[in-house]
Amino acid sequence: MKTALNLCLIVLLATLGSCSLEKEIDLNLPEFQSQIAVECYLEPGKPYRATIMESTSYFDRPEPIIIPDAIVIITHNGQADTLVYKPGFDEETEKFFTHFSETTVAGNPGEEYALEVFDARGRHVTATTRFMPVVKIDSLELRSNSQNKFSLLTKFTDDGSTTDFYRYTVHKDSLSSRKRQSDFETDDRIYNGKKYAFGSSYRFELKDTLFVTLYHIEPQYYDFLNTLDAAQSANGNPFAQPIALKSTVNGGIGVFTALTFDRRRIIIN
Repeated sequence: MKTALNLCLIVLLATLGSCSLEKEIDLNLPEFQSQIAVECYLEPGKPYRATIMESTSYFDRPEPIIIPDAIVIITHNGQADTLVYKPGFDEETEKFFTHFSETTVAGNPGEEYALEVFDARGRHVTATTRFMPVVKIDSLELRSNSQNKFSLLTKFTDDGSTTDFYRYTVHKDSLSSRKRQSDFETDDRIYNGKKYAFGSSYRFELKDTLFVTLYHIEPQYYDFLNTLDAAQSANGNPFAQPIALKSTVNGGIGVFTALTFDRRRIIIN
């Protein structure tokens, strides 16, 4: 019986091998419409900086298309500030920006900031954001194993009177994205009003310098990060469901958000 089954499998494979499984399919894709792409993070004590680019088709070459003539305005407490086109590089985070203003972000909780972007093609992007209250890190705990590797436990206390969203990151040696060891976002559904902790595996070593950041974020930024993660995971996977990015801006794509956070630096010794 087993021999007969093996023979049937061999015949089936041979039959499949002799067939052509290739078929040409014509896809009628909708015409791509480029949009203004915005990346602008407001950080207390830092100047206004924004990256304004043109969105490109999936099939285009992955080259950034900057919009030098874009008009970028950030309004706070009735004061409108027009950013100038002045490409630069943040050495701390290793991020580029295209538009800049020397105005310093105050970052007071609850205060609203509004963004407007115009370009010569008549496109108009708008967005608003508010600084959330800072949620403090209660403590950082290191634990070692028999291989002298260390795990990190970050403890904090959630406010039970509000629905809260968090982003948690750990960087090693610097705040560059290349040095990021942990990065995830979550809501407080399972620990509302309780003490909670984010942990890591035993991945750190003696002399490592860690930058631990707990962001208290707006729900729209939480949705943006969630869909961004899902889109990146689905990229290149033919069986994955297409993901629509939930931008925090209107009239374009991208993110405009205020970064409220508590950050600690710890050296393992």
